[in-house]
Amino acid sequence: MSLLEVKNLSVDFDTHDGVVRAVNELNFSVDAGQTLGIVGESGSGKSQSVFSIMGLLAKNGHARGSVKFDGNEILNLPEKELNHIRAEQIAMIFQDPMTSLNPYMKVEKQLMEVLIKHKGSSKEEAYAQSLQMLDAVKIPEAKKRMNMYPHEFSGGMRQRLMIAMSLLCRPKLLIADEPTTALDVTVQAQILQLMHELKNDFNTAIILITHDLGVVAGLCDNVMVMYAGQTMEYGSVENIFYEPAHPYTTSLLKSIPKLTENIEILETIPGNPPNILNLPIGCPFEERCYAAMTECKLSRPDLVNFENSRQRACYFEKVRYE
Repeated sequence: MSLLEVKNLSVDFDTHDGVVRAVNELNFSVDAGQTLGIVGESGSGKSQSVFSIMGLLAKNGHARGSVKFDGNEILNLPEKELNHIRAEQIAMIFQDPMTSLNPYMKVEKQLMEVLIKHKGSSKEEAYAQSLQMLDAVKIPEAKKRMNMYPHEFSGGMRQRLMIAMSLLCRPKLLIADEPTTALDVTVQAQILQLMHELKNDFNTAIILITHDLGVVAGLCDNVMVMYAGQTMEYGSVENIFYEPAHPYTTSLLKSIPKLTENIEILETIPGNPPNILNLPIGCPFEERCYAAMTECKLSRPDLVNFENSRQRACYFEKVRYE
């Protein structure tokens, strides 16, 4: 049985202009110790899909479908019940660590509060475990930094601090929403290496949300490619990178510049994503797709299984990245 199993997950938002379908019948699963990468352009529904799992949707948001964690249904649980699951069993790292940390509280108090509230630890136990976790995420002079405020940390250190805070309760699942955003390349590599080590040390399952395919290649086992709230393709990292089976995945890969090639003009995907207030009846990628056919405009392709437990939603017979 998978640690997390998501079936037919849809997320709608009520707006003045109508109902926005941000996520449309999503299906995926994550096993213990496994890392799933969710990729796609901005607005593809990556973050909203995990916000619904965590019960963090905006007030005008509504989720339906099924989300089972450790065999128990958790979608739309009451806040009180969700609080027992959040942090203790499922933790989340948000995009901007500075806005996720309390600027008026010292690091020591913010870390200890997690253990005191969720684990019932004493102050002495909470302090010792917090210090140990700062060492685990490779924050130098951990004891000294416990007495500092978030603004005294660099961007990379704040992200390490968020990871430490997320792992204090030893969650079974860690959701990382763009964990390397706004970090320089060197710090990005350090954060990814840290997450890889922590996954191995604690057997933590990870859902990594990103638009950076390079990040996915370095950390993930499987990849789900999203577009307009839907799954376009699902497969292992090797299959996605070396044998993509959907034109959208191929287009994303072609937009990555290669160090071995002298490129003057970067590849781009023509056009814009569809208006999710008024999604087309056919494939949402049809207008931008180099392999589009008449059938693509008339009906939406189903997400079907094919070789090696892969999935794709496309009518085109074979798409190979060259």
